[in-house]
Amino acid sequence: MHPTRRTLLASALAMPFIGTRAHAQGVPTRPITILVPFAAGGGTDIIGRLIADGMARDLGQSVVVENVTGAGGTIAAARVAQSRPDGQTLLIHHIGLAAAATLYRQLPFNIERSLAPLGLVSHTGMAIVARPDFPARDLPSYLAVMREQGDRLNLGHAGLGGSNQLCGMLLQAAAGRNATTIVYRGSAPAMTEMMAGRLDISCDQATIAAPFARDGRIKAFAVTTTERIPGFDVPTAREQGVDLVMSAWHGLYAAAGTPPEIQQRLAQAMRAAMREDRLRQRYAETLTTTATDEEATPEYHTRFLASEITRLRPLIVAAGQFAD
Repeated sequence: MHPTRRTLLASALAMPFIGTRAHAQGVPTRPITILVPFAAGGGTDIIGRLIADGMARDLGQSVVVENVTGAGGTIAAARVAQSRPDGQTLLIHHIGLAAAATLYRQLPFNIERSLAPLGLVSHTGMAIVARPDFPARDLPSYLAVMREQGDRLNLGHAGLGGSNQLCGMLLQAAAGRNATTIVYRGSAPAMTEMMAGRLDISCDQATIAAPFARDGRIKAFAVTTTERIPGFDVPTAREQGVDLVMSAWHGLYAAAGTPPEIQQRLAQAMRAAMREDRLRQRYAETLTTTATDEEATPEYHTRFLASEITRLRPLIVAAGQFAD
């Protein structure tokens, strides 16, 4: 049967409507690239690849991961900030992005104005730890030793802007006195030195510290989460009367100016990825928790990023430690 003029006209009228609806849904039209600002195999890379896989399934198109390292993650962030605002180039970054707003005084972009936060992805708590023979029984006595010994204690971290360096700043602020800082090439050598008794104190991700603390090779005195971490039965700082809360959180970003409908569609795909059993199982293995549905939105993430920048700025300025 040949189509009638009425059928052809109806089809022609329907075609623009179909295209408009696809655009309104905010589905990116080409493969999406998520930039990971750190080396392959690290925590951010693992989280980025899990999110990319889940988003690809939800969007029905390719989502690839590209590692763009250097300058504390700001090279990758600059590339996204300066990319076309179409949702095709994204960034996954951790708390270090909030620190970079102060650590780097000559960035070629503005972290709050040049990036569009899409939602938080995860939280990894920090563990306040010390060498095996450290003379403290709990966090208050730990801080008392810090106040008493001051710069005679060595505090280890893995470089400016890292979660352990930022947690170390908060720890020193809580003690009201600074220790002598030693910078290591990663958490692993710092843990080795601590087990040998040559490094006194540190504040590192629970994922890293827990295996050594469980068998007594180092001492864990507190975690910086609001609740105890399942699988790592250490009291929180707040339980012990110390208001020290921090997580090595991760979030997803697009370029500022990305249309709201595309931002919302990407955030929706991100949340779908976060609900997958594969991701939740991997998170549990690494003592990482999934961000809540409220946290995994552009609106919440925007407010949270601004609050973290505000919280970290005076600590960094007071320390006088800048990356440039």
